[in-house]
Amino acid sequence: MLFISYIKVAFRNMWKQKFYALINIIGLALGLTVCTMIGMYVADEFSYDEFHSDVENLYRVGLHGKLAGQEIRSYTTCPPLANGMLTEIPGIEKVTRVNNYNNIVFRYDDLVFTEEKIIDADSTFFDVFGFKLLKGDPQQVLVKPNSMVITESLAKKYLGDEEPIGKIIQVGNSKLAFEVTGLAEDPPSNSHIEFEAILSMSSNEKSYNSTEWLNNYLYTYFVKHPEADTETIAELLEPITIRNVEPQLQQFTGMDFSKLREGGGEYRYNAHPITDTRLYNDLEHDMTPAGNIQHVYILIAVGLFILIIACINFMNLATARSAGRAKEVGMRKTLGSHRGQLILQFLSESVVYAFLATLVALILAVAFLPGFNTLSGKELSLEFFYEPQVILGILVIILLTGVLAGSYPAFYLTSFNPVEVLKGKVKGGVKSKSVRSALVVFQFALSIMMVISTAVVFQQISFMRDKNIGIDKHNVLIVKSSHRLNDQKPAFKKQVQGMGQVQAASFTNNSFPGVNSNTIFRSAGLDQDHIMGLYYTDHDHQEVLKFEMAEGRFFSEEFPSDSTAAVINEAAVRELGWTNPLEEHIIHFQGEAPQKMKVIGVIKDFNYESFKSEVRPLVILTGAWGAHLHVRYEGDPQSLIQSIEQEWKGIAPGEPFEYTFLDDEFDKLFRAEERLGKIFTVFTILTLVIATLGLFALASFTSEQRTREIGIRKVLGASDFDLVRLLSFEFTKLVLIAIVIAVVPAYFIMSDWLNGFNYRIELSWGVFVISCVLAILVAWITVGLQALKAARLNPSHALRYE
Repeated sequence: MLFISYIKVAFRNMWKQKFYALINIIGLALGLTVCTMIGMYVADEFSYDEFHSDVENLYRVGLHGKLAGQEIRSYTTCPPLANGMLTEIPGIEKVTRVNNYNNIVFRYDDLVFTEEKIIDADSTFFDVFGFKLLKGDPQQVLVKPNSMVITESLAKKYLGDEEPIGKIIQVGNSKLAFEVTGLAEDPPSNSHIEFEAILSMSSNEKSYNSTEWLNNYLYTYFVKHPEADTETIAELLEPITIRNVEPQLQQFTGMDFSKLREGGGEYRYNAHPITDTRLYNDLEHDMTPAGNIQHVYILIAVGLFILIIACINFMNLATARSAGRAKEVGMRKTLGSHRGQLILQFLSESVVYAFLATLVALILAVAFLPGFNTLSGKELSLEFFYEPQVILGILVIILLTGVLAGSYPAFYLTSFNPVEVLKGKVKGGVKSKSVRSALVVFQFALSIMMVISTAVVFQQISFMRDKNIGIDKHNVLIVKSSHRLNDQKPAFKKQVQGMGQVQAASFTNNSFPGVNSNTIFRSAGLDQDHIMGLYYTDHDHQEVLKFEMAEGRFFSEEFPSDSTAAVINEAAVRELGWTNPLEEHIIHFQGEAPQKMKVIGVIKDFNYESFKSEVRPLVILTGAWGAHLHVRYEGDPQSLIQSIEQEWKGIAPGEPFEYTFLDDEFDKLFRAEERLGKIFTVFTILTLVIATLGLFALASFTSEQRTREIGIRKVLGASDFDLVRLLSFEFTKLVLIAIVIAVVPAYFIMSDWLNGFNYRIELSWGVFVISCVLAILVAWITVGLQALKAARLNPSHALRYE
């Protein structure tokens, strides 16, 4: 009965003070909405790969090496590693290998599509992982050569409602026939392994039964016995690696393991829990892009900041209106209420506010979920709210938010001496003024920090997008998988070059950004190895990419000897220690015998990889067998695309036509930062809205409390401007203090974030000034509107107030 009484009083007070109650509920609801969305995002990030049945014992192997001065940190491993681990290391129960492909053509009857998520896997794939197989025997579906498992979505795409088992699908440019032996459920969105079809590795025994230990191109996973120690497994893996890698290492570099490590080199395989793949992944060459634990921590901090700001609004308004509630407290104490009962009453009221705000927040979260998915690149669903732990978490949040938001008002109001209250000695929340000021300062400091952070993130993104990386990435169309044209490639290129909009066209085997191959090179006459990036292209490549030559020339049809020549970048010159590179030769270690090549040109360094790393040494060789045609054009690309597609279909009518743009491919490098910036923008706006709501309500209350003073000042001749300035000064002072507090931590936080980029902006004080001015303007407009409203009040009404 007592609790019901508390609830009734809470609703009566809300109805009595509808304006302030509405602001409280809206502010808390917005804060909780943000927390809900961030909670869904963070929960999804931490749930990656958790669905596997034996996940606590499931590991993947990574490679840590340092050869020829180049650091190698990769998830790719060699084919024979899996069998060596299974047969020689006690405690390893199962192993499997996976390899992934992009742009594989699938054909069934008249249907032809290019599929992006195709993997090869050992027959033990479904023993190791927890992916659901709907049809087929998990032990047998990937045993036979040319067998495959397809997902429900792929089956629907090609087969409709037909029975998939036993169907024959042609795969690849060679049109190999694969039999469907299994039907799998689409992999969950929180899996780092993505697939639409799984091809049996036994279909390519020559490649996957290789004994080359230095050729790392696939992924190895294993399940250990629950009692097996991962450190022991790592120790046992060491001699296996040395025994098998050392002979090949000596063959290519002339060094054994002891000499390699004496020179600072390394070659070691390590075990990593599969659950670390998403967020704690600092290795390269993974199947899917990794997440970023720093981004997750940032979003958690943002969510907490916004919730704190929303709670501050509640506390500010509650303490500000302490005079009206103080008399109630004094009366209740006089009538026998204990302080504990009064504290419980006020905490109950704040929990009611939190409950109502949570209901509104859940409605908003459901409404905003599709937009948030688009913003974050996620596939979050409402099923999140059906989990028992989520429901429990929401209840805990209601309780904690209510207690946090109502704690200070409850303990402050109940501390009044009832005699002093009833004598009128507690006026207008005077004792709480310093607390309210501190809360406003803290609130705006957080808001200003978020505004600064958002501005810096977008400046860095704009810098990366617009930076001259050494090539002209704009107006370059990439026709993908041109190898499907076979011997018609030269004719296709000639037809494209003859189109009016085309300035130049070039075949290359490289997919920018990045470089598809890394190979050992030596300076002629020296024994020191150097690992450098390598790709092949034709004579028109420079005209397409428009990179500059530092020395020498690029390949030309006028020089037949260019077939045994090389063009390198400035980073390669520095790596090799040359002073006159055009007088040098480079030894290429690939194939049966090393090739000696004359350096005919040096390219100025261009950033062909991530903005987070320095430009690496690069070697370009000539060859017209590349799979991608890069086309530099002018004018509208759509008409050009239609013309090229028509030409493609005339030469290869059964092959799908695919294209992309070079600048789009480079933009993908900072897709994660771009998403973070957009999320920050939305949350920063919400932060300012919540802070403004609180400031608006507080300014309204302050104006209300000073109504008589305003009337007297107007009678004595004060202008509207004088009164607005008077009422705004106090809040302006608080915002200025918040600026001082916010600038320093914002500077250090964003400096640390920018240090993750090798190519970055320098923090400009202009960003800080603009952000601070924005905060002041928001405060002035918010407070000024209320102050102007109070200043224009008729003095006679003001003097009759109270």
